[in-house]
Amino acid sequence: MRIAQVAPLYESVPPVLYGGTERVVSYLTEALVARGHDVTLFASGDSVTAARLEPMWPKALRLHYGDLNATVPTLRMIEEVRRRADTFDVIHFHLDFFPFSTFSRQSTPYVTTLHGPLSLPEQDILSDTFGSMPIVSISHAQRVGKDAANWVGNVYHGLPVHLHTPREIERSYLAFLGRITPTKGVDKAIRIAEQCNVPLKIAAKIDSLDESYFEHQIRPLLNSPLVEFIGEIDEQDKTSFLSGARALLFPIDWPEPFGLVMIEAMACGTPVIAFRRGSVPEVIEEGVTGFVVADEDEAAAAVQYVDHLSHPRIRKAFERRFTSDRMADDYLRIYQSLMDR
Repeated sequence: MRIAQVAPLYESVPPVLYGGTERVVSYLTEALVARGHDVTLFASGDSVTAARLEPMWPKALRLHYGDLNATVPTLRMIEEVRRRADTFDVIHFHLDFFPFSTFSRQSTPYVTTLHGPLSLPEQDILSDTFGSMPIVSISHAQRVGKDAANWVGNVYHGLPVHLHTPREIERSYLAFLGRITPTKGVDKAIRIAEQCNVPLKIAAKIDSLDESYFEHQIRPLLNSPLVEFIGEIDEQDKTSFLSGARALLFPIDWPEPFGLVMIEAMACGTPVIAFRRGSVPEVIEEGVTGFVVADEDEAAAAVQYVDHLSHPRIRKAFERRFTSDRMADDYLRIYQSLMDR
């Protein structure tokens, strides 16, 4: 099968540091290549892949161009993909709504995975204007309120099975991994750790838009002797970071469409304590891979039970549900169904 994967230009594929969507695109692309498919990846020029790379911008926008508006490079990429559309059997976009108008007017099978939440009123464009556009969700929670959209599948994210494996190190702290922003709840994670009197390590990036929030709301909380702020970490450091944690705290305050960090923790055999928002109840198996809680008090109570969970059992649950091989198989079925139409 001749497959085009079209990635955002914000980060490289895979990202050097933080980056969820581009990381998933990388895992999917490599799994498809391993199955013998002819895959072309449209992405930034500093991307690394076994597929055929078509560089659409010299380097990833965030790390190399600062505040450069991504709209123009993205539209340029979409036009390039359109011009070459008939050389592919199927085109898979990861660009939110950007391709909808252009690709509703051509014949090559295509699909868009929507990686973000769909809770904003303006996103009614899905059914009002582009109701026929084939789209894939990354959780059933993501679809709430958008039943009229043309959903052609639901595919949970997956990781290469050996990317993160549990390391034999002492599990001595709670972990927060991701991004410093109000909806991710790092302030809640700090209060949970203090309520339990358990050390907390925070590995997170700070976007320019969140610098003021960090300085005024979060930095004062880092004075706690229980809290260690590490900053943004790469993929290699992530394995040790998660393997050394008694649990990952995921106290989100938004309709999380998936939450890649949850399955990264599971791959390391680390349980997850997460607030009941968005996809969380779909990803976590209660009492097996972690605990789904309503608030900070329930999260603090759950910390007392995480040591009773089996790290090998958590790892087995990851292997059963959240590998990139399973993800690739799910997408291949969708690609074939689009081609058959």
